[in-house]
Amino acid sequence: MKRILYCLFFLLSIGALNAQQFTPHQYRHTFLQNGAASYQNGLLGFANPAASAMLQRFNWRYYWTSDETENLGVQNWGILTGAEGVGFGAIRTNFGNRKVTDYNISFASGNQSAAFGLGYRWTTGDGRFFGRENLISAGWILRPSRYLSAGLVGNFSTRSSAKEGVLELGVRPLGTPVLSVFGDFSLQKDQQLADAAWSAGAALQVVKGIHLTGRYFDNERFTMGFSISWGGERFSGQSHFDSEQDRQFNSYSVGYGDYTPSVFEDIFSKKKHYVAMGLKGLISYQKYKWFDNSQRFMDILQTIENARRDPAVEVVALNLSAMRIYPEHAWEIREALRAVKADGKKVVIFVDNAGMNGYHLASVADVLMMDPQGSLQLPGYVLSRTYLKGTLEKLGLGFDEWRFFKYKSAAEMLSRDEMSAADREQRQALVDDSYALFQKEVAASRNISREKLADIIDEKVYVMPDDALAEGLVDTLCRWSELDGVISKLTGAKKIPLPGKYLAERANAVQQWGEPARIAVVYALGECAMDSGIRARWLEKVFLGLAKAHQVKAVVFRVDSPGGDGMASDVVAEALKKCAAKKPVIISQGQVAASGGYWISMYGDSIVAGPNTITGSIGVIGGWVYDKGIGDKLGMSSDLVKQGAHADLGVGVRLPLLNLQVPARNLTGEERERVKDLFLKMYDGFVGKVAAGREMPVDSIRAIAEGQVFSGTDGLANGLVDKIGGMQTAIEMARKMAGLGDNYRIVEIPKYRGTFNSNFLSPFAIGKSVEEDPVIRFIKTMSERPGYPRPMLLPGDYPIQPE
Repeated sequence: MKRILYCLFFLLSIGALNAQQFTPHQYRHTFLQNGAASYQNGLLGFANPAASAMLQRFNWRYYWTSDETENLGVQNWGILTGAEGVGFGAIRTNFGNRKVTDYNISFASGNQSAAFGLGYRWTTGDGRFFGRENLISAGWILRPSRYLSAGLVGNFSTRSSAKEGVLELGVRPLGTPVLSVFGDFSLQKDQQLADAAWSAGAALQVVKGIHLTGRYFDNERFTMGFSISWGGERFSGQSHFDSEQDRQFNSYSVGYGDYTPSVFEDIFSKKKHYVAMGLKGLISYQKYKWFDNSQRFMDILQTIENARRDPAVEVVALNLSAMRIYPEHAWEIREALRAVKADGKKVVIFVDNAGMNGYHLASVADVLMMDPQGSLQLPGYVLSRTYLKGTLEKLGLGFDEWRFFKYKSAAEMLSRDEMSAADREQRQALVDDSYALFQKEVAASRNISREKLADIIDEKVYVMPDDALAEGLVDTLCRWSELDGVISKLTGAKKIPLPGKYLAERANAVQQWGEPARIAVVYALGECAMDSGIRARWLEKVFLGLAKAHQVKAVVFRVDSPGGDGMASDVVAEALKKCAAKKPVIISQGQVAASGGYWISMYGDSIVAGPNTITGSIGVIGGWVYDKGIGDKLGMSSDLVKQGAHADLGVGVRLPLLNLQVPARNLTGEERERVKDLFLKMYDGFVGKVAAGREMPVDSIRAIAEGQVFSGTDGLANGLVDKIGGMQTAIEMARKMAGLGDNYRIVEIPKYRGTFNSNFLSPFAIGKSVEEDPVIRFIKTMSERPGYPRPMLLPGDYPIQPE
């Protein structure tokens, strides 16, 4: 009797399609457990083409129905695949000796808040018997908040005038996946509202990764099912009941795809893994998308933070072989590892040949591995300069240094043959602070006295592996290939490696509806210039745009700049000020954020600097390069006509190759007095802006504004810095100021230097080009706008170079 009733219902529904043209949405997608826009990405774009835009990685699923006597021998199956922005699948439906295969391809674009997609579906087999038509579909998914999801689909037949509109609404009363309810409604051309198909359902998360589902249809049929996820794997099943509450058949699915948090992983994977990272190459902020082997600083920090948060990870291991890193970056990575240890996890680090920066970082490890043929080079810290006064004289170039502030010493490399007393004083203070930090932190981590460490630096310098082990500088002599054994010995159990990419997927698993709030990390790297270096013209647009960006709740501004053009600095500072009026802006100062680099920092809500950061240098410099015989030596001369008493100022021979124009004369006494007045006015403006930005008295700023550079530690003491910390510290401060929970995303602006690394095509190029040399850049800067006051350090003069 049940078989007869089910057969009659199926035939009647097919007969009704003469008016409706094709099978309604609710009956075409038998495998859906809940709404296509509300539950587990629907059918990967098969039911709503916009769904594939919300996928995080490649997904596949295989669906099938049970083969039982009670279900009239129905044997249906489907294979669905999808990745971000694209979906493809095939579903076979059988009824007796009749069968039809529906194919679907879809393309989509969007994010977790809004997505749009287009799809095309075609049919082979007994399409007319099953009420199928080839369809073009347009779909939208909107998730304006974590409580609401809406879907809209338009289906248009390519064989007839038949059309269908599908509206879906999903609600999460708690704003979490614990409970989701939905309803959908489909209406076809010429169909009365009373005859439209609809369904409603719900999904209940019993525990992480396990859901119970139910769905009720307008014809009194219903389904009940479950879904189990563990990581990227999933398994689901549901029973389909007729209007008399008799079970007709079961459907099941297995698949792999987007990561889903699961109670099973919490139970069975806790502290079973380790994360290993190789830091070979230069650690830098940005890289090219293609053909660039450098390491991104933010990627390293985020991987370490993800490992700290992930309960499956017990050990973080770093390979520092062939690493090149600046002191500030090394310290920030070290701080991230200290946070890992503070959470009760272990840190293992391998070195082969390490210097001061590398060993400072490595010393934080619970187990420090050293290659048996490696070495430690621990000579201490040094800052040196090359002076070109004699070189300029031999070339026939004169240089008049315009220095009106005691410590503003960048130009003295062209005017002197040794350090001034003021420059020696500030440089010695920086070296002393770096040494004191190294001594303090290494001694504490390695449990050796500062006196012993000082003796190693002063007496041994070059430490071989056996001596390093005997002195307590390392824990074991072995190769990186022996890492598994070292970890097993440390933890008392064998641990399984967890790839960093999978770790990131676990950390960024999408569970809530809608695009998560964002914290923007904006980079200002290089000299302050309008269209190069920090690209002030572009940065101004970035900050004005961020001020209006609703999804961005806070901004972290990472500054690594020695300064440069005062106008470029002020353009960025004023734009940042407007952004800070709308949302929290935290400044994260990198290795150098001095002079113009401090100018662009001063309007942030808070300034965070590392202990090794070079900050301050509030003041301006200038100088005048002029012809003191170079024209005669090169057989060059120049001539001019003019109108204006000072029109000839800056005019002279132009040097080939370097494209530098050398003024024919120095300034007169009267002209130099005018320059001094201009410098002092710009200085007063600089000081006033710093005082306003830091909310400090002008006199207090003047007391530390003779151009002196400070370490981050000294900057904290004199009020130029609010907190000692790194990028992660600044991000956490921004999160708290914005009132965000743990569900947020970091967006970097810009994340990459570009698409293609053209240097890859010149593998035999040696060193930097002449144009990139910091001294040449400095001279060109002085010559391009001669006489212009500049808030800057010498590019490349600070910091201590990476090792």
